[in-house]
Amino acid sequence: MTKKEKYAIGVDLGGTNVKVGIVSQKGKIIKKVSVETKADGGPVKVIKQIQEGINEVLSKNDLYIHGIGIGSPGTVSTKKGTVEDPPNLPGWGKVNLGKIIKKKFKIDVKVENDANAAAIGEMIFGAGKPHESFVMVTLGTGVGGGIIYNRKLFRGEFGAAGEIGHISIDLNGNKCKCGSFGCVETYLGNSYLVKRVQTELVKHKSSKIWQLINNDLDFLTPIIIQTALQQGDKYAKEIVKNLGWNLGVALASVGNCLDIGTFIIGGGVGGFGAPLLRSVEETISARVLKPLRKRIKVLPAKLKNDAGIKGASALVFYK
Repeated sequence: MTKKEKYAIGVDLGGTNVKVGIVSQKGKIIKKVSVETKADGGPVKVIKQIQEGINEVLSKNDLYIHGIGIGSPGTVSTKKGTVEDPPNLPGWGKVNLGKIIKKKFKIDVKVENDANAAAIGEMIFGAGKPHESFVMVTLGTGVGGGIIYNRKLFRGEFGAAGEIGHISIDLNGNKCKCGSFGCVETYLGNSYLVKRVQTELVKHKSSKIWQLINNDLDFLTPIIIQTALQQGDKYAKEIVKNLGWNLGVALASVGNCLDIGTFIIGGGVGGFGAPLLRSVEETISARVLKPLRKRIKVLPAKLKNDAGIKGASALVFYK
């Protein structure tokens, strides 16, 4: 490491965990930690967890930190540093997260929507480097999206652009935490996925998932489903194909609306890999306008679980 290198702290605020890391301007993670979000404790508890994570990465580290970047779910005002009504963080309303963290650490803070931050990370450090325009999709506790157009992040009029998870694919579908019905998030979000499989498993007695959970549905997680998929389980394949179909239906509308044909998929559920990406790409290609079909590309995110941290840190350097 040289004295010329610049460093930032990236905070990836998720509904389940807060991931925090020190990242160089070249995209190298120097140190990272993960702490439980404790979302049910409301903003006071969550902010305490963020501060704990930042303190931990700063401990025994004498690097000069140029700033802190935070990727958060919800509608974010980048100018004010406020986070408003994040879907998977109950009790928030509008919170001036940037001001609170800056006051605590006496370091400049930039706040951005988490999926937007992941998109910036992929654009600068990952799968988006060769592409002028693409749509980033993050699959985890919820479903987020970020839009890169001509190498610039498109935020929309109020900073809420890219909320792909809240595109309705069924007007009479499941009720979403956002208040609408049939949002694609209600088909792909971690908790929705687990509940659905728990309900359906009774009809699939031969599925390897039963062995992996020791016949206890409380042990079911997306990682278990992923393991069953890797072992060739027929029902797991059906699940993933259906997930891809649901996401592809939403992204076809996004492609038609934005005239963008490249989609980058990341996040935990994105770990289903090639079978999921193939299902998404086939569905988009079958549903977009004809001139777009040959241009459709669905790519895996390169930054994997570090996309949020690296993207958030890039906010400090990104112009």
